[in-house]
Amino acid sequence: MATSPSLLFLSCFILHLAFASTPINAYSYSTKSVVLNNIDTCWRTNSNWASNRKALADCAIGFGKDSIGGKYGAIYKVTDPSDDPINPKPGTLRYAVIQTQPLWIIFAKDMVIRLKNELIMNSYKTIDGRGAKVEIANGPCITIQSVSHVIIHGITIHDCDPSKPGLVRSSPSHVGHRLGSDGDGISIFSSSNIWIDHCFLARCADGLIDVIHASTAITISNNYFTHHDKVMLLGHSDEYIADKIMKVTIVFNRFASGLIERMPRVRFGYAHVVNNKYDGWKMYAIGGSSNPTILSEGNYYVAPNNSASKQVTKREKKGKLKSWKWRSSNDAFLNGAYFVPSGYGSCDPNYSHAQFFTAAPASLVPAITFNAGPLTCVVGKAC
Repeated sequence: MATSPSLLFLSCFILHLAFASTPINAYSYSTKSVVLNNIDTCWRTNSNWASNRKALADCAIGFGKDSIGGKYGAIYKVTDPSDDPINPKPGTLRYAVIQTQPLWIIFAKDMVIRLKNELIMNSYKTIDGRGAKVEIANGPCITIQSVSHVIIHGITIHDCDPSKPGLVRSSPSHVGHRLGSDGDGISIFSSSNIWIDHCFLARCADGLIDVIHASTAITISNNYFTHHDKVMLLGHSDEYIADKIMKVTIVFNRFASGLIERMPRVRFGYAHVVNNKYDGWKMYAIGGSSNPTILSEGNYYVAPNNSASKQVTKREKKGKLKSWKWRSSNDAFLNGAYFVPSGYGSCDPNYSHAQFFTAAPASLVPAITFNAGPLTCVVGKAC
């Protein structure tokens, strides 16, 4: 006998409650009585963070949990903010990110880096901005293409421009002709095991973060997004079915003022959108097309005052939209915000044991996202 849709929906809900009941804390309290999420609890209370920077690599959660970046490489210190896309000088950020060996990249001082072409990263790299104020701005920005195990933490990325076609070095032995980038803050293309944490992103020519071309195993956490139109795209196009493998965790972020849409927009793949704070939107917060699966869990949605934009969700195409698995679980809705669910059957992210975490109550989200964006970290003190 066939199972009724209502029973399938109830089954999914019961499974999700069981999933969320596992006793793993998603939040705790520091010695300063500041509410921390469980990524920050992993390292922020340690006053010796600067002498054990690579411990950060063990702190990711969700689908990008296994991203190790440069954990098993040397520390590399950036001392020079200049840029040469073809023959980068030692001491520059570009020289560090193109190396073939793992590197944990830090900064000797505050700096603003204006790139002359897109920054093409190699695998097993961490960009760690803790202890300095680091900006990538007013030029092309970051491309993560056909690589794996990249961590970007604690930097500011803003006012990114498209790049012109030209030669760009992607490794010590290879210079290739690039067709030009779109002006994304961070473009993740055909890559896996990527973690973007505690960054500030705003005012780019295209997206702030795009995840496309069958990229997967990604966590986007603790970031501060503001003043932008198309914030985050997950999935290349409505025809690119290879994006069905995409799995992205979007957690503990602050979607702040001046944002219009795509927080995120999803095609084909799976997005777990959990414990994020939304300070309004001009069109919608979460959208999608091509039958993606979206679980919105424990988010804090504050709708804009415009009565026409209260709905959190937007489905971009006509068709069998009622079968798409879009669910809301334990979200908080303020100022008239509402989520339109759809679909039947299991909506569980099916994390591995290592990736698993429990969402915090939505009421705590304003507190645990309060320090989204780059932190002010001083050597010898907890961040």
